[in-house]
Order: sequence, then structure tokens, then C-alpha cells
Amino acid sequence: MLIYLIRHGATRYNEEHRYQGVTNIPLSPAGRAALKRADFCPETVYVSPLLRARETAAILFPEARQTVISDFREMDFGIFETRTADELEGDPVYRAWVEGGCTDRCPGGESMAEFSGRVWAASAKLLEVKTERLVIVAHGGVQMVILDHYAQPHRDYFHWHAPCGGGYVLKEQTLIDEVRY
Repeated sequence: MLIYLIRHGATRYNEEHRYQGVTNIPLSPAGRAALKRADFCPETVYVSPLLRARETAAILFPEARQTVISDFREMDFGIFETRTADELEGDPVYRAWVEGGCTDRCPGGESMAEFSGRVWAASAKLLEVKTERLVIVAHGGVQMVILDHYAQPHRDYFHWHAPCGGGYVLKEQTLIDEVRY
């Protein structure tokens, strides 16, 4: 089985380097224009419930049925959402979160452990699906959790950060390609 892990296309918040997390905003015009239809079309694409992922899947795989996986939403960054790192630079709560490796609970949001746990639980079920191609269109964080838990060779969580519209292809657990749509 080939496993495609694809990050959504760019949004205005990506372009402005804002934490968007669970904030539900669409692709930007530039993000939409940068995507192109994939050269294959699976019967089903598993997607985050957030608009940017569903729009990306519709562009890449227009004939595919989208199955929404609620737990594939991005990490909830709580009070940091909609703000940039520059805007938060003087905030001691933000500084403590960053200096702690971004693993603690974001105020009003979730911790890395909570986020990772829900994403991994949802993805583990899908990895049991028998199909030629398993396609997941979600978020950078979702991609990184799955790859950190599953992919070989093992790499650090933050190593797996892909650009918008980009991702990875694995055959079983082995990384075989990086993709860009």
C-alpha cells in the first residue's frame, strides 16, 4: 500500500506566518492557484474537517469521495491562534511555551501530547485499511505526528515539516518520495 500524506495548500495565514491551528479559513487565491490536479485519483480521500484541507483535496482529487476525520484537525493553539510569532514575542506565556519545545498546553488550546494522541489514534485505524493508495489531506502537524510515529527511517518530529501543498509518500512504513502539488 502507498500512503500519501499531503498538507493543505496555502492560506492567507500561512502567507502571513500566523498560527492558524483550528481557525477555519479557506485557501488563499495564491494557494488555490499553486495547486494542480494529481495524476491519479483514489476512490476516497481522508480529510481534516477544516476548509483549507477539504478545498485542497477537491482540487487535487476532484472525483474522489471525501471522508472527514474529525481528529485530523490541526493542533489547537488556543490564545496564540491568528497571531504571529513576532506579535507574541514579548508575551511571557508564549516565550515559556516556545522555550519548552512547544510541547506544553497552549492556553485555551491543547498540548503536543493531546494533539499527537488524537491524531495517532485516528491514523492507526486508517493504516489498517486495505487499499492500493491511502490518501490523507490534512495539516502540517497531522503529517508530522503520523510520520514521527510511523515512518522509517525515523526522523525528529519537526524534520517532517512540509511546505503547503507538499507531503510524503510511503510504501508501508518506508519513505519513498516527497511530493509537491
